[in-house]
Amino acid sequence: MIHTFAIANYRSLREVIFPLDQLTIIIGANGSGKSNLYRALRLLSDTAMGGAIPSLAREGGINSAVWAGPETFAKDVKKNHLPVQGGPRKKPVNLKLGFASDNFSYSVEFGLPVPQKPPSAFDHDPEIKREAIWHGDRWRAPSALADRHGSLVRVRDSRGKWQTASENLARYDSMLTQIADPTLAPEVLILRDRIRSWRFYDSFRTDEFSPARQAQIGTHTPVLFHDGRDLAAALQTIIEIGDVEGLETAIEDAFPGAELWIEFDGGRFQVAFKQHGLLRPLSPTELSDGTLRYLLLVAALLTPRPPEFMVLNEPETSLHHELVPALARLIRKASETSQVWVVTHLPMLAELLEENDRSQLIRLEKELGETHIQDQDPLNTPIWHWPSR
Repeated sequence: MIHTFAIANYRSLREVIFPLDQLTIIIGANGSGKSNLYRALRLLSDTAMGGAIPSLAREGGINSAVWAGPETFAKDVKKNHLPVQGGPRKKPVNLKLGFASDNFSYSVEFGLPVPQKPPSAFDHDPEIKREAIWHGDRWRAPSALADRHGSLVRVRDSRGKWQTASENLARYDSMLTQIADPTLAPEVLILRDRIRSWRFYDSFRTDEFSPARQAQIGTHTPVLFHDGRDLAAALQTIIEIGDVEGLETAIEDAFPGAELWIEFDGGRFQVAFKQHGLLRPLSPTELSDGTLRYLLLVAALLTPRPPEFMVLNEPETSLHHELVPALARLIRKASETSQVWVVTHLPMLAELLEENDRSQLIRLEKELGETHIQDQDPLNTPIWHWPSR
C-alpha cells in the first residue's frame, strides 16, 4: 500500500507531503490545489509509461509547470507586513515527485536542460535529473536499490553490490521504461508494472455524442476504459464473471425497483435500463447525464480485476445529491479490494467516505498562492527526504 505522497515545486504545490490510507479523500475550495494534486499523481504515473516529458510539454513546459512564487517566504511576508518579492535563485529549477509504500519507494526529479552545442530544437524540453528506488519508507543511500544521476544508472545485484546498468540513458527517458529487466533490475520492473497498473477515472463523457451512449462491439472487458466507451461490455463482464450481486445492490441502492441488462445485436452491446414505473427500458441515448455517470462509476468500481490503486477525480459531477450516499457506499466497497484516492469538492461525499474505518481526509487550503494541508504540522507530517541531485 502507498502510505506517503510527496510533491515539490509543481504549480501551487511548493512542498506537500501527506499520508494516504486505504481510502484517501482530498477536499478543498475551488483553487485550493485539488486539481494540481491530481495532475501531479498523473504525471508521476506517466513517468512509468514513458510519457512524463510530453505531459510537461503539454502543460507549457517545465517553466509553466513549476511553482511560480519565491523559493521561500519571509516571516514578514506571511504576516502581510511586506509584499511578496522574488530574488536570485539559490537552487536550480526543479520539480520533484515521489511516494513511499510498504516495500518499494520511488522519486523522480525534473529540471531544465543543459544548453547544447550546436543548439537543438529540443533545448527547451525538461530533463530527468534524478531517479531513485529504495526499500522502505525513508530515503537512505544504503537502502537504495536503483539510483540514477543524469545519464548514469546503477542497480544493486543479488549480493548488494552496485552494478552499472547504463552510462548514457537519454535524459528524456525514465529508468522505469529503459532499465526494467527481470534479471538485471527486477525491482525496477516490479515498480514500473505496479505504477502502470494504477487506474484513473476523470474523463467520463456523458454528452449526447458520448461513446457510452452508442452501441459498441463488445468483448470481455474486466477493466472499463478511462472514458467509458465500453460500458455495456464492462457491465456484461461483471454479470457473467464478476460481483453480480454487488451490481444488483448498487442499482437498487440508487434507483429502487430499476432493472439493468445488456442487449446484443450483431456483436454490438448496448445498455438497457428500465426504471420503476416505466413500460419499456431506456436506451443509453435516453439516460440523463447523472444516471449514465452513475452506471459508469458502477462499472469502474465493481471491476472483476481490481487494481492496486484507483483514483477518482470528482466522481460526484452531474450526480443529484440523492445519489451521493449510494456512490459513497460503492466507493467504500471498492476500497476493500483496492487502495482508493478520491478528489472531491462535495463535503457530503467526503463526510460519508470518512466513515470508512481506514480513511484519511486531506483538506487543502491556499495561502499566498501556495497549497497547504489544513491543520498539518511537523508532528503529523510523514518523514520524507529527497535524494540529493
